[in-house]
Amino acid sequence: MVPSWRLNAAKQVEIREEWLALREEEILDPARPIVDPHHHLWDRHDETYLLADLLRDTGSGHDIRATVFIQCASMYRPDGPAALKPLGETEFVNGIAAAAASGTYGKTLACAGIVGFADLLLGDAVAPVLEAHVAIAGARFRGVRNRTAWHPDPEVRSNLITPPPGPLAEPAFAVGARRLAALGLTLDVWAYHTQLGDVLALAKAVPEVTLIVNHIGGALGVGPFAGRRAEVFAPWRDQMRALAALPNVRVKIGGLAMEVTGYDFHHHALPPSSAELAAAWKPWVETVIELFGAGRCMFESNFPVDKGMAGYAAMWNAFKRLAAGASEGEKAPLFAGTAIRTYRLDQVPGGGGLAALA
Repeated sequence: MVPSWRLNAAKQVEIREEWLALREEEILDPARPIVDPHHHLWDRHDETYLLADLLRDTGSGHDIRATVFIQCASMYRPDGPAALKPLGETEFVNGIAAAAASGTYGKTLACAGIVGFADLLLGDAVAPVLEAHVAIAGARFRGVRNRTAWHPDPEVRSNLITPPPGPLAEPAFAVGARRLAALGLTLDVWAYHTQLGDVLALAKAVPEVTLIVNHIGGALGVGPFAGRRAEVFAPWRDQMRALAALPNVRVKIGGLAMEVTGYDFHHHALPPSSAELAAAWKPWVETVIELFGAGRCMFESNFPVDKGMAGYAAMWNAFKRLAAGASEGEKAPLFAGTAIRTYRLDQVPGGGGLAALA
């Protein structure tokens, strides 16, 4: 019998530790240094994922040297100006990063980089908000991500808070992105494949900003795209090819275990093996690496969101299987180097040891 599962308010698959424990596998290439450039932390009424939870996952066998926290509307300030409420998330995560950097909890520099939220639609007025984030977290504060993943179909949803349509195309957003770039900060973008045209226009309009496409470009597999994976692939590939032509664009390879992708591993009696994950994800992963090159790609866990469908050890084993044919010069950036360079993690407190991996 398949253990029961459900979707939470953001249409994310419920984490079932007892189900994930039904499969164990040997860690492949266990000595390979990894930087996980995309995970979240939160304490919500229906789910908690904090430092101890993260370290249980990162400590499951792979050599995770550091991680990057990505905004998720966690621990906002309860009052004050709306534009400054997200500073609470940076305060919260910076405290966790400092605890991890102390060495008390092991060698992993959890949250070495912090990507927070500042509303880029504020345009020039976002500058003092960004400066406040930097004042809190210093070198750990590495960039911003806004809520931008949107589709008109109600079945296509991946955020607890549904963003308004079209923020990427607003002129003010580009102005805010220029302010971001002026401070040496990056822009993470989570957009569905149907929005990649807007991502492309933004990357062209603000070539000075390093723009990181999240979750391999958001190829959808639910709602009007359910059962149409082959039809989605061609337009997604075309848009990713156009993005790859821009030198300021990077891409994160992961997020493929979200409900919106249309994969159904959570329906199975056993959690997926790394071989099953690699076989399912191969066309998308190989295409992106071919288009962007290893030096602009980075594998990501997207935990705990992707944990509803796959375990941490199996996921990184899957990435190692997918990169098995690559040279060492390609594997190094895919698993650590691109993330370190993109977020300048060698400059964060305790990050000096990462320089050799960049």
